[in-house]
Amino acid sequence: MRSTDVMMELILTVAEKDERVRAVGLNGSRTNPNVPKDRFQDFDIVYLVSEMDSFLRDPTWIDVFGERIILQTPEDMAMFPPELGKRFSYLMLFTDGNRIDLMLIPLEEKDIYCKEDKLTIILMDKDNSLPLVPPPTDRDYWVSRPSADYFADCCNEFWWVSTYVAKGLWRKEFLYATDHLNLYVRPMLIKMLEWQVGIQTNFSLSIGKNGKYLDQFLPEITWKRLLMTYPTGSYESVWAALFGMCELFRDTAKSVAKSLGYSYNTQDDQRVSSYLKAVESSIKEL
Repeated sequence: MRSTDVMMELILTVAEKDERVRAVGLNGSRTNPNVPKDRFQDFDIVYLVSEMDSFLRDPTWIDVFGERIILQTPEDMAMFPPELGKRFSYLMLFTDGNRIDLMLIPLEEKDIYCKEDKLTIILMDKDNSLPLVPPPTDRDYWVSRPSADYFADCCNEFWWVSTYVAKGLWRKEFLYATDHLNLYVRPMLIKMLEWQVGIQTNFSLSIGKNGKYLDQFLPEITWKRLLMTYPTGSYESVWAALFGMCELFRDTAKSVAKSLGYSYNTQDDQRVSSYLKAVESSIKEL
């Protein structure tokens, strides 16, 4: 596997030799001093370029970065409509295990780019034309203190969508039930756990994408309870996961509400919990 130094030298050498590339930026976890370093960190690179068309006409220009396992160009895919405007990205996984996510950005967007993400480091500026970029910080990704209304909405969403899970289980619609469990109910539970961590740390840190660092901050028993909410491939395990999520959400939400001085809607909790148990019982009676 090519080292970080070798990869960075390659990325900068390609940019230096290409007159179309006027500046190079680095984003992502490699700019964040709070993220542990490992072999799976991407090189999130931006080339600010004087023109885009010649790059797009020649898809082979990226071959210089090495032999690839697979390539994805999201802005050129029918399944995912482009969302980056004039920008274009190449997501490249190489045979040595390295990965470069390279984005081309028109030079006229340089001021926007330099301000849109606080985890930005400028590696090259051939024309000395970029605005000053402050030292990188992950502050924009810190857990935020919720308002009372936002907290209440999280609770309402959790209990409301949990009824969909029960309905899907009663109907024997496994995919419907598990999708609602994992795509709608679970994010509310994770959000509540994030707020608990935020309270404990004075809302001064990030727990990472998808809450990937939660285990570092939760009590061991809480982490184990969360892991137990991931079902296996049976209806019984989904029911157990749902009820486990309800118990963990209830305990966490009450703690968060107390710490923040908010009210927890016990009535919604009790009524929905009774409804879920009634639906499960009715299956047994069939």
